[in-house]
Amino acid sequence: MDLANRITFNPLQCGGKPCIRGMRIRVSDILQMLGEGVSNEELLQDFPDLEHQDIQACLLYAAKRVNFERLAA
Repeated sequence: MDLANRITFNPLQCGGKPCIRGMRIRVSDILQMLGEGVSNEELLQDFPDLEHQDIQACLLYAAKRVNFERLAA
């Protein structure tokens, strides 16, 4: 499975926020926990349905979101 395809959007789930593979695990939650120092191994233990590739997909998603070009007026 392509990493980008692991991030899903459903307006009826989690307020339309990006989630992982249609589960109620939001990308923002995983990114926040990583930022707070939670290790990949801890995440995988705490979320048994989560896979290592899901964490990679979250990081890739974040990198793409902050890489938008902005024009200054």
